[in-house]
Amino acid sequence: MDTKLTHRLSFKQAKLTVMVGLVLGAMLSLLQIGIDYASETAAINREIQSLLEISHSPASRIAYNLDSELAQELLSGLVRSPAITGAKLTDSDNLVLASVQDQPESGRYRALSDFLFGSSRSFDDRLYFEHMPERSMGELHLDVDTYPFGSRFLHRAEVTLISGFVRSIILTFILLGLFYVMLTQPLVRVIREISNSKPGDPEQSKVHCPPGHEDDEIGVLVNAANQQFEAMAREIEHRRRAENRLTEYLAQLETMVSERTRELEATNDQLRHSNEELEAARSTALEMAQARSAFLANMSHEIRTPLNGLLGMLALCLDSPLNAEQHQQLSIAHDSGKVLVELLNDILDLSKFDAGQLELEHIAFDLGTLIEDTANLLSQNAAPSVELTCLIDPDFPALVLGDPTRVRQIVSNLLSNALKFTRFGRVDVRLSAKNDQVRIEVCDTGIGIAQEAQARIFRPFVQAGAGITRQFGGTGLGLTLTNSLCEVMQGRLTISSEIGFGSQFCAELPLPSHTPAIRPKPLSGRVIVVSAASSGLHEMLSSFLPLWGLEFKRYSMDDSLAGTNPQLLITDCPECLFGLRPAISAPILLVTAYGNFMPGEQVNTLAPLQQKARPLSRLALYQTLQHLLQKDEDKLPNVPTNNTPVQHRARILLVEDNPVNQLVAKGMLSKLGCDVVVAAHGGEALSRLEQSTFDLVLMDCNMPVMDGYEASRQIRQRVRWSKLPIVALTANAMPEERERCRSAGMNDYLAKPFRREELAALIDTWVAPKA
Repeated sequence: MDTKLTHRLSFKQAKLTVMVGLVLGAMLSLLQIGIDYASETAAINREIQSLLEISHSPASRIAYNLDSELAQELLSGLVRSPAITGAKLTDSDNLVLASVQDQPESGRYRALSDFLFGSSRSFDDRLYFEHMPERSMGELHLDVDTYPFGSRFLHRAEVTLISGFVRSIILTFILLGLFYVMLTQPLVRVIREISNSKPGDPEQSKVHCPPGHEDDEIGVLVNAANQQFEAMAREIEHRRRAENRLTEYLAQLETMVSERTRELEATNDQLRHSNEELEAARSTALEMAQARSAFLANMSHEIRTPLNGLLGMLALCLDSPLNAEQHQQLSIAHDSGKVLVELLNDILDLSKFDAGQLELEHIAFDLGTLIEDTANLLSQNAAPSVELTCLIDPDFPALVLGDPTRVRQIVSNLLSNALKFTRFGRVDVRLSAKNDQVRIEVCDTGIGIAQEAQARIFRPFVQAGAGITRQFGGTGLGLTLTNSLCEVMQGRLTISSEIGFGSQFCAELPLPSHTPAIRPKPLSGRVIVVSAASSGLHEMLSSFLPLWGLEFKRYSMDDSLAGTNPQLLITDCPECLFGLRPAISAPILLVTAYGNFMPGEQVNTLAPLQQKARPLSRLALYQTLQHLLQKDEDKLPNVPTNNTPVQHRARILLVEDNPVNQLVAKGMLSKLGCDVVVAAHGGEALSRLEQSTFDLVLMDCNMPVMDGYEASRQIRQRVRWSKLPIVALTANAMPEERERCRSAGMNDYLAKPFRREELAALIDTWVAPKA
């Protein structure tokens, strides 16, 4: 083995040592030169001062005697010194007696000497006699060249630096040789032996340690190498034995592999047959799924078409003059039809979940009003002794972003479930928001759910117990659909319940805030409430009345109200009114259950009295308070309520082949103030459009002669009708139907059966209001 000189340890150690020595030597040499420099600088001044002291006495006598010849001789003698380049002697009157100049000396150190000591120096000596020091005889001036002193100093410094460098070079070679003999040579010998050795060879001798290095690091290295060689030899021997055993096992494995190969071939034949059977089963399942989707679409269309006629006719009848009994019977029939529509929607939504076709909207909507409207619609299902209350956080945003249809389904299912199983007490819907998370809680005081039944109530067509279906009815789809909707909206549904103590369902949904809460105009007045402290009415009023600027105080039913003199009395106890009216002359607001209003005779007796059904919405409460507390009725603002449909003025083409649906849609549109022209199919619709101008086309999809899709495509091909709004009216509520309508050129989509409010919203969207 041959290692380059610069790679040897001896060279590296010698280089490091010499570098350290060179740096230290250089530092010491520079220190010595610095001391010599300071000494030389001081020596210049001392020598010149000595020369001045010697010349002082003769120069004083010459200046006193004014002898120019002696002065010239004296100055000539001073200039003979190598350092003196000029001399001048003046008398006491500052007259020059003699002056001598000489050229400065030159040499190779001249520039450096001038830099270190300066090119020249000047010295002045005042002349006087020792017995008369105060009297000046004149002045002796000398110009001194520093080069003779600087050259002497620089020569010494040169010798010092060269001698230090030579010493370092000599030390380098000495150390290099010593390190090579003591370190590199024995290491090279050990490395050569290790390189030439063959691990595993039983005849291989050990590595020999160089003489004199048995106890130092080289000896430790040799011992470690020998130990590794021994370990490697043992390991190689073990591997040889293992290879022999593996060779024996290999022969056995070949026999086993041959046997297993024959078994695998037989198994593969069986798997091939199984795969063929699975493929056939998969094809059958796909066909069944397609058949189910087609069946659901057809059944949806076939069921919704008569339902649209049924509900539409019932709604039109409810708007006509009826006696109380007829109105109640038709209301029950109308509500039953809406329950049937909700059940149909739940079944369709479950099929959408299974097919992964459920789509969510992301629009701004008023969730508080949505919950109040849903609760108002379902309040008919509440038992008379159940208090239904909507408790909405006053700081809840006015608008949130999400899918209002799916959120309405969640609220409707949870509230319907709570009202179904609650016969006494309270059912509360609480709404709050925090960090773009909306929390909808439905709490009841019903029968409760056992702990072991809470896990299975979210399964389709399953209820908490077998007796639940017999006693309360229901399909068991509501909670299943609600849980699925919460999951698909990235939220969650939780339950907390105990047998006999009611249930609490909580839906947490990510619905970001779009518009913050809006504060209405403050009211003024003094209001008292006669209600139980645990009532939902008291909880709602205590949240909003102080916020609206009203002075508010609660009294129990047994408290005396004499001397209170309020401007308004609010109560939920009809029986208390006859005892309260003699002591209270202010208007009374009575909040009672749905359909439990006082008859006209009693209302006249207790006048002024206004009745409201619970649940009481925030808008209805505010408008009622504003009306009852307003002293000048002419100043009442004209605020439309949700129960007053906005009158539209539009000319609408209704394309519908079913006579019942024609009557229903025409009746609804007429009540909305629209001028309606009916066409029985798409071809007739094109003719009507040629004859007259329309603001909106309501297009059925499945019709004879020409269906709604083809009619919409032909309308869009005409330039003058390219901006005409077309809204599909179809009984097919499957998700692909909406996309099919859009592809045909329709602007919007409304599934049958539809309500008058939905129709009014469509007209608001697509028809500009006319003056």
